[in-house]
Amino acid sequence: MYDGIVQELIDEFGRLPGIGPKSAQRIAFHILQTPTFDVARLSELLVEIRVRVRFCEICGNVAEQERCAICRDPRRNATLICVVEDAKDVAAIERTREFRGLYHVLGGAISPIAGIGPDDLRIAQLMTRLADGTVQEVILATNPNLEGEATASYLSRLLTTMQITVSRLASGLPVGGDLEYADEVTLGRAFEGRRVL
Repeated sequence: MYDGIVQELIDEFGRLPGIGPKSAQRIAFHILQTPTFDVARLSELLVEIRVRVRFCEICGNVAEQERCAICRDPRRNATLICVVEDAKDVAAIERTREFRGLYHVLGGAISPIAGIGPDDLRIAQLMTRLADGTVQEVILATNPNLEGEATASYLSRLLTTMQITVSRLASGLPVGGDLEYADEVTLGRAFEGRRVL
């Protein structure tokens, strides 16, 4: 649509997840039309993130050191591990300030269609962490979709052989939502997870 480097920039932004063609175009033109936009700093950060950021050797979370800040924090409850699909899920749970245990990032979810099986995830590392007997409960916090449910089901079956409590995050209706717009699975889960007031 545009000539040369402008179209190349739009195409590169468009390759990012969640960025469609219109958003990619908006971002590119924002950079072009905003004289105060620090292109050099953005470029430095992109290069720096590749060099400095890695994944925690224990949990798989994003870190700048061998271990992430959560795994290094002695105040965290080492008897609780919350299993999530991606590092961004750790950030979402941390924002709630409700969970004070440790995490384990799987690096995805089981998806036969995408060719992702249990061996492609960090399940072996999870089992190694659980082997010493410190952990008393594993909370499965995978996404409430087909892949997340398959992953939670697989892990649940795998962990039944151990003397560990396995729980799953409750799911149900979002705050501010209308019942008429909720799907059957969500409504069903809301009924299953109801509690006495």
